[in-house]
Amino acid sequence: MSDNASLSPTPSTRTLIAPSILAADFSCLAQEISKVENADWLHIDVMDGHFVPNLSFGLPVAKSLLPHTDKHLDVHLMIEDPARWAPDYAEDFDSVTFHLEAVDGMDEAITLAGELRERGTMAGISIKPNTSVEPLLDYLAHFDIILVMSVEPGFGGQKFMPEVLDKVRALRARIDADNLDTLVEIDGGIGIESTGPSAAAGVDVYVAGSSVFGHASPSSQVDALREAAHAGMRADAQSDQRS
Repeated sequence: MSDNASLSPTPSTRTLIAPSILAADFSCLAQEISKVENADWLHIDVMDGHFVPNLSFGLPVAKSLLPHTDKHLDVHLMIEDPARWAPDYAEDFDSVTFHLEAVDGMDEAITLAGELRERGTMAGISIKPNTSVEPLLDYLAHFDIILVMSVEPGFGGQKFMPEVLDKVRALRARIDADNLDTLVEIDGGIGIESTGPSAAAGVDVYVAGSSVFGHASPSSQVDALREAAHAGMRADAQSDQRS
């Protein structure tokens, strides 16, 4: 396990680029991830065909990456009954995120997050675009990552939904006010145009799939996304100074 966090131009957020292997060529995953050595994390989307309508892969394929990288491996479980399956990922992966919509309320979410932490991984919780962030705001200390979906989960290549940035702003404000280390992650439609506004809203971790692995030079795209995030934060800081 590793944590390749790079400091951003603002003290309250970080800039971590996390290419999603869902958009990579599954026939040569080791070769694909070697194209993004300059990334901070690798994002692993696990879909069960029930919680979301698509099916990706499970634990064996995810574990096949372990010998080929020392990157922070960030697992996103888009599955039913995460309390049953999420702990299986905790020992080998650096962060494991499950969906609030897949558990029976906040008490179960907090209990599962605690179990994941006890097993040695960062615990994350994700919300779909139509799920309110308000129920989470008083419980952020129980989670290491809050993953805001900026598309409907289940398929790659969808268009970014800018309205979810209001959730990011609410999370950023509460995290900073409470002096927490909780990271804000965003996933869905992340490319150059959406990264700047996401950064200005307060995102730390940017999951990018087709915009990275579909690019002629995935490593160059990782650098471009990082610079777009930094530019978005600088513009936001300048706007704050003017106001």
